[in-house]
Amino acid sequence: MSSTGLLCILLSYLAGAIPFGVLLSRGSGIDIRSQGSGNIGATNVARLLGKKMGLITLLFDIAKGFIPIFCTALVVQADPNRTLILALSGAATVLGHMFPVYLRFHGGKGVATALGLFLYLAPWAVALVLLVFLATVRFTGYVSAGSLVGAASMPLWLLVLGGKPWEIALAVFVVLMIWIKHKDNISRLLKGTEKSWKKGSGDDA
Repeated sequence: MSSTGLLCILLSYLAGAIPFGVLLSRGSGIDIRSQGSGNIGATNVARLLGKKMGLITLLFDIAKGFIPIFCTALVVQADPNRTLILALSGAATVLGHMFPVYLRFHGGKGVATALGLFLYLAPWAVALVLLVFLATVRFTGYVSAGSLVGAASMPLWLLVLGGKPWEIALAVFVVLMIWIKHKDNISRLLKGTEKSWKKGSGDDA
């Protein structure tokens, strides 16, 4: 693999690792890592700092999933290993959010960043995933359930829509990582102790 490809993968990780939730909450006097669910993502930010700040965090986290893969695709368009570089860059971006070097590898759950990644790769699949997410949240009352079910549907939608094999493989990897990061939520859902968005803390995307 070329040095350019390796640099794209590294930069994708570093971009994904930017903890926008933490950065945006500075000045509020609230450490989102020690309150609410302790997660650095948009759901916890919205819970602690209001919906406006949560929405801003969400948009930034989506952007940091979209921009690295977009830039990588432009830079390596003539590279013979383009597909491999894109796949690794995409994975690195999501892993950056989950395990950010800036926060000693204690990060978020990757849902919004993965959304941004696949918004570039497969926007129609993302639209269908969002429908699944919204329907699940409405039916169950849990954002975490919506995130889990929505994420799990991504490889299926890619398969139905004729996605490339490497995109499907990337989606499977990302989904597995999202489910692993949601292990506490899954445990609470199974025990019936997960709290819904309307009831306050505990439920997080």
